[in-house]
Amino acid sequence: MKFRNFKVVSQVIFGRGCFNQLDEILSQKRKNGFIVFLVDDVFMNHALRHRIPRHSADMLLWVNVTDEPKTGYVDSLVRQVKEYSEKLPDGVIGIGGGSTMDLAKAVSLMLTNPGSATDYQGWDLIQNPAIYHIGIPTLSGTGAEVSRTTVLTGPEKKLGINSDYTVFDQIVLDPELIAGVPTNQRFYTGMDCYIHCVESLQGTYLNTFSQSYGEKAMALCQDVFLRPGPDSDDKLMIASYFGGMSIAYSQVGVCHALSYGLSFVLGLHHGIGNCVAFDYLEEFYPDGVKEFRRMMAKQGVSLPRNLVSGMENHKMEKMIDVALVLEPLWENALGKDWKAVMTRERIRELYLRM
Repeated sequence: MKFRNFKVVSQVIFGRGCFNQLDEILSQKRKNGFIVFLVDDVFMNHALRHRIPRHSADMLLWVNVTDEPKTGYVDSLVRQVKEYSEKLPDGVIGIGGGSTMDLAKAVSLMLTNPGSATDYQGWDLIQNPAIYHIGIPTLSGTGAEVSRTTVLTGPEKKLGINSDYTVFDQIVLDPELIAGVPTNQRFYTGMDCYIHCVESLQGTYLNTFSQSYGEKAMALCQDVFLRPGPDSDDKLMIASYFGGMSIAYSQVGVCHALSYGLSFVLGLHHGIGNCVAFDYLEEFYPDGVKEFRRMMAKQGVSLPRNLVSGMENHKMEKMIDVALVLEPLWENALGKDWKAVMTRERIRELYLRM
């Protein structure tokens, strides 16, 4: 048996106020060039913009993640960087939630690999190492800070650029940065982590490595969303990290496969899409769904309903197509014979519940 030799983030800094050390971290990477900061545009009029250690030659790109990241948007950002300087930057820094960090990962890859981001949607298609890149989450739950995937929607599919080169070189985990996030957004993003754990812990790919991270991440999520306290932001940030590590050596499952279809066709953000799908998957994850509903009640969050009511058939078929592409997720959830269980009609039936 050949075991997977996977890449992890090589440097991690954690603690309240550690964002203030970013300039010191970057000083070791500057080579008389420039740094590109990709920052969620929600911070344009926020105090955080004035804390970014931007030097005179550095490039600041405000990115909009109202919609999930698209390959065309990545290509546009890469063009802007190349037009800014003939030289490659010394680093690409993503400051924001999972979508912003995914954009930063994608830009760092596409600055050193030819063609469009669309060309690399899949597993291990990237040939050249990325520009040095750092992830700084201002939302926690997606695990994007540790993932080898940058989730992108292309013209034909929603599928990540999955590569060892995608993994951040450094992450900065400062719980102060996730304070004050709106309740619904915090819940949807946090549930991405919780659902990661449920799917990982019940998957056929489960091993002691992923189980150890997954169990701790789940326990932290339970504390945050059922027994909140003054250290909830710290716990949620570490839960996201551990949850991402858990699926790095295993995989997610039914919920994530279905949510990719919802996101591609309906434009739902990943966290909301996961929550919408998960609430109807009690037959696959009975204990997890029941606990999820308790968390939702505790947080006072409600979900959008009847999203596929009256949907045109061609859109339904596209959702099914997008979900079926994600074969490793189905195999993790249902085993090697998953195709005998999860037919197109079965997926259609699950979508029609939503």
